[in-house]
Amino acid sequence: MSDFRRNKIIKPLHRWARKAMPSLSETEAEALKAGDTWWEAELFSGNPDWSKLAAVAEPKLSEEEQAFLDGPCRELCALIDDWKINKEAADLSPEAWAFLRKHRFFGMIIDKEHGGLGFSAFAHSEVVRFLSTRSVSAAVTVMVPNSLGPGELLHMFGTDEQKHHWLPRLADGTELPAFGLTSADAGSDASAMRDEGVVEMGQWMGEEVLGIRLNWAKRYITLAPVCTVLGLAFKLRDPEGHLGDVEDIGITCALVPTDLSGVETGRRHIPSSTMFMNGPTTGKDVFIPLDHIIGGPEFAGRGWMMLMSALAAGRGISLPSMGCAAIALSAHTTGAYSRIREQFDLPIGMFGGVQERLGRLASDAYSTDAARRLTCAGLDEGHALSVISAIMKAHATFRMRDAVNDAMDVHSGKAVIDGPSNYLLPLYRAVPIGITVEGANIVTRSLIIFGQGSIRAHPHMLDNIEALSIADDEESLDAFDRSVWAHIKHTTKTMGRAIGRAWTGGYLAPAPAGAGKTKPFYRQLSRWSAAYALTADFAFLTLGGALKRKEMISARMGDILSEMYVLSATLKRWEDEGRHDADLPLVHFAADRGFQRIRIALVEVLNALPARWAAWLLWAMILPGGSARGPSDARTVACAELIYDPSATRDRIVGRLFEGCSRDGIADLNAAYDAVTLNAPLMKKLREADHTPQSGLAAGIISEADAERIAEMQARVDKVVAVDDYTPEELATLYPELDSPTRQEEAAE
Repeated sequence: MSDFRRNKIIKPLHRWARKAMPSLSETEAEALKAGDTWWEAELFSGNPDWSKLAAVAEPKLSEEEQAFLDGPCRELCALIDDWKINKEAADLSPEAWAFLRKHRFFGMIIDKEHGGLGFSAFAHSEVVRFLSTRSVSAAVTVMVPNSLGPGELLHMFGTDEQKHHWLPRLADGTELPAFGLTSADAGSDASAMRDEGVVEMGQWMGEEVLGIRLNWAKRYITLAPVCTVLGLAFKLRDPEGHLGDVEDIGITCALVPTDLSGVETGRRHIPSSTMFMNGPTTGKDVFIPLDHIIGGPEFAGRGWMMLMSALAAGRGISLPSMGCAAIALSAHTTGAYSRIREQFDLPIGMFGGVQERLGRLASDAYSTDAARRLTCAGLDEGHALSVISAIMKAHATFRMRDAVNDAMDVHSGKAVIDGPSNYLLPLYRAVPIGITVEGANIVTRSLIIFGQGSIRAHPHMLDNIEALSIADDEESLDAFDRSVWAHIKHTTKTMGRAIGRAWTGGYLAPAPAGAGKTKPFYRQLSRWSAAYALTADFAFLTLGGALKRKEMISARMGDILSEMYVLSATLKRWEDEGRHDADLPLVHFAADRGFQRIRIALVEVLNALPARWAAWLLWAMILPGGSARGPSDARTVACAELIYDPSATRDRIVGRLFEGCSRDGIADLNAAYDAVTLNAPLMKKLREADHTPQSGLAAGIISEADAERIAEMQARVDKVVAVDDYTPEELATLYPELDSPTRQEEAAE
């Protein structure tokens, strides 16, 4: 490096950057180290290499995994009575609990060496998705031990002794785990927790040993009321210096058997009237030996890193799978109901207002599940997808909320009246659970997706920050010189790409060879990737460390990255499944709406940038005219018809669903839908002849057998359209307070 470059360029830049660039707290640094980057880094680069996406293997189930879905999963669903769980028993049946243990549902992520099923991420996701179409309570009961909890942490960080002792017991259900992280003071901000452990000598199994005295008060802990071992996150202190010179060691994760003196479990929360086991747990002066720290004493103080590493996998599977199940079930039931339900002598699925919702449901079911599949493929390649898992958790559950609301709108009163035949209300009640748990969506969207993505997925930002953090000034200058010039070259190339692609409407943007009918979508994604990367660099340049506090800008930038990820996954799915022309309307709809959302978000980012010169310059470079046009009405109707009529495309849209049983009304809906579609030619014949079934029979237009089929069809439809009602005595069994003497006296007065 020349003296001029060093003294006149790099040193001033270095001084400015140290003041302007965001510094990383210890917690943020741990979170960044916990995951790695994958396809999101290509999107963030401004020039995605589409061959890398094409090279990702389509996720598939092994024969063993398929047999598990076809066998134990279906058998479990048949055992479950969701109405009884949520309204009567407030729990799964003893038979269901025994079945879960027998078939090792709690050990999907535990390897076979330790007695688990050793399933792939895709199989794990498929099981959770399938169970969620039957019962959210059952699905949550299964997903939690296989997500963030003792099993995952032991698998990743446990000592050999811990693995050999605990994992077989967790796999067969001998031990039932829960994980205690959230407390009254520490929700999204885990660093605020007051739960504490102090290193000291204490009694264990009749001997004086070095251990930890714990005190905690946790809440919202799934399986806490029934768990036998609690994974606990707490702040560890060592005031007497047993472990070294550091007193405040930091967040630590340990295993606490719940039969120890001072541990309290058993009380329950009621999470949005969905009766899976969830509740508080407290501990007072609970003593455990040091070897109960997950990973052993050397992992004391490394709990935040461990938690972020576990979330990088689990957050990409559990809740996205539940979200995709809810979207698919909404699409399936709403398409079927809109076909069998008539108003004004027409199926309601023929009305434009209903078709608008059906179109969204169809495309969202297809594209969100595509993103779930791509994420599972990445996890099965061994990637710890911290940013992508955050994208999936937030946007699968956001879309779950939109889908369930659309389904409720179409079903109208049918979805409002609670009862065993209402198959939508349990999903509606579960929406806030998905939105809130494993990282509240507000925080995930506003802080994590772009906040972590901008540093990890950007080609040079982490190098810049690490160079600036080097204590030795000379060494820091040398490292910064290398990283900043690489960054400048990257930004210059990105600017050229962004301008060229924007001003040609994406015509000059790259697309994979042989992309065929989807080539324009690849080109547009390449265009918006360059625009996004350039906008991110201008935001870093003009805001520096203040960007961390501009949460609305961060949220919109996160939305753009998320849309690009879901759209690229949608294109990947269409390729993987054999380029079905019948599915193209779904891809078109997703692309039209995704590009509309990207443009709107970019406009909002530019409107919010404090440096107006930067905003106007970006506007000229990346948004030269055009409008944010979404899907056309014709495209929306085409997508709506794909879940209105039976077809192979409809089957691909909804995927694997439990077909339902007489208890939840879905089996009745399926039977009515099959009857209506089977008899459609017959009903068309009557309409064209301007006859009812009765007059058509009398006129000889239809036969006696035809009339019987129509009557059977109508009976099936009437059964689905009907809603549940109750006698006062039946209501009293559901709400005992209605039958109380006090209530009766009040009613009499």
